[in-house]
Amino acid sequence: MTKEKKVIYTSSNTYSTLNTLTKDTKNIWLVFHGLGYLSKYFINYFSHINPEENYIIAPQAPSKYYQGKNFKHVGASWLTKENTIEETKNVLAYVDEIYKTEIKAKTPNLIILGYSQGVSIASRWLASRKINCKHLVLHSGGIPNELIPDDFTFLKKDTKVTYLYGNKDQYITEARKTEEQLKGNHLFGKHINYQVFEGIHEVNLDYIKFISETK
Repeated sequence: MTKEKKVIYTSSNTYSTLNTLTKDTKNIWLVFHGLGYLSKYFINYFSHINPEENYIIAPQAPSKYYQGKNFKHVGASWLTKENTIEETKNVLAYVDEIYKTEIKAKTPNLIILGYSQGVSIASRWLASRKINCKHLVLHSGGIPNELIPDDFTFLKKDTKVTYLYGNKDQYITEARKTEEQLKGNHLFGKHINYQVFEGIHEVNLDYIKFISETK
C-alpha cells in the first residue's frame, strides 16, 4: 500500500528586477509571467517604459522544465492541477518574501500585472494578502474560479482593474470571453474595464506604456 506524505523544508528561488528604486520612482510593478517564460526574459517587455519612473519586479515561477525535444530552452510553470492548493500556498509565500524585501517604504503607485498563467497568481495573491494597488491588470489569462467578491472588498474606490486580451487570441474563445467577463463583473464590479487589442496571445506593449504614463 502506497501513501503520499509531506515534509516541510526551506527553499529558495530567484526573481528579476529592472531599473532602480529611487525617490523619483512613480510606479512599482509586480509582474507575473505566463507559462513557459523565465522572469529574466519576461521582464524585458517592460524595458521600453521610462526607467526613472518605473521599477519592475518579476517573480520567477518555481517549476522549470525543458521545452522541446532538443532540451535547449527552459521554461517555467506556476501551478498545475496536481496538488494545487499546497503549491499555491508555497508560491504565495514566495511572493510575500519578495514584497517584504523589495517594498520597504510607502509604495508610490503599485501596479500588479499577471500575463496568461500569471493572472491566477496575481489575483490570488492580491485577494489573500489584501494589499491595495493602483491598477490590477489581468492580461490574457483565466481568473481563478474559487475567488469571490468578498476577496476584493478591500480595494479602494479609485483602484482600476483591467482585463486585457487580443481579438485574435487563440486561447480565448467566444465562450471564454463571456465566462471571464461574467467572473470579472462579479468579482470587481465598477472597478473593472475590458480592453481588446489587435493581436494574438502576446504581451501588449502599447498598453503597458499607456499605464506607465497614466497619472
